[in-house]
Amino acid sequence: MSDVEAEPREARRGEEDAGEPPGGTPRVEVLAPRDVPLGGPRAMTVRRTLPQRSRTLIGAWCFADHYGPDDVSVTGGMDVAPHPHTGLQTVSWLFSGEIEHRDSLGSHAFVRPGELNLMTGGHGIAHTEVSTGRTTVLHGVQLWVALPEEHRGTARDFQHHVPEPVRTEGAEIRVFLGSLAGVTSPVPAFSPLLGAEIALRPHTSVTLAVDPGFEHGLLVDQGSVRLADTLLRPAELGYVHPGPGTLTLANESDDTARAVLLGGTPFEEEIVMWWNFIGRSHEDIVRARADWQNSSDRFGTVDGYPGERLPAPVLPHATLTPRRNPPRH
Repeated sequence: MSDVEAEPREARRGEEDAGEPPGGTPRVEVLAPRDVPLGGPRAMTVRRTLPQRSRTLIGAWCFADHYGPDDVSVTGGMDVAPHPHTGLQTVSWLFSGEIEHRDSLGSHAFVRPGELNLMTGGHGIAHTEVSTGRTTVLHGVQLWVALPEEHRGTARDFQHHVPEPVRTEGAEIRVFLGSLAGVTSPVPAFSPLLGAEIALRPHTSVTLAVDPGFEHGLLVDQGSVRLADTLLRPAELGYVHPGPGTLTLANESDDTARAVLLGGTPFEEEIVMWWNFIGRSHEDIVRARADWQNSSDRFGTVDGYPGERLPAPVLPHATLTPRRNPPRH
């Protein structure tokens, strides 16, 4: 998915970050989404919780769009023309519908519910995403992962994985990255990460052992989920600082609740994220934009899309300056 805001903002790690107090109930910071149209006369609107002013990253997770359930006969569905990425990985995860993926590696794949599609941009890649004619309701999340400096120029790659569900007394869990509930995804990551879908049955709770060195975010899709002592409503993202070794999720309603749990070690590097590029300096972004506009071999070409590729937005007049990470307490 492309960041198609009309005036994409530079996203930088926030400057205030309080540590989690030892012991007791984890403190949960609630991050509200903002609506972003994907463009066109029947724009499909996504709810974006990362990045935002109060928090730019959770581990290396730097971008979270949540969309649907959308009736594609009304919204037009998803139709994202060829666009570039650098310095990141894209993680596509659906709850319903189907998306056709093509990229400049030559990959041609379909994103389906409960199946992970992970694309590594690294030095540069281009791709398209189009909901298929078999889709009536489109519903899912699109996530980005920032690559550490030592891997930022890695070769483009694409991987597909279907995680087996883990069933507990109160939940069904699908781990697509990292480890949770005794299961480890075979998909490699470039930094310590966790990504999992969790469905909670009515009036049940589950306590999950988690890495205390991770910070975590719980994005609620349907229903309301109580994370520790905080009730999270649909489309809200609850953030928990590093420290706790367990997280308790509870569904107090009469219907099934569903959420996506994200986690990772705090990302200690400075980054500049603008449009679909992640770099370390203003010059990185300028160079990536020029390469895309000039049809450089850096991004390759995407075959099979019946239309023009997306042009890059105009750069702001100000210099994009990375900030230092906030102090750890």
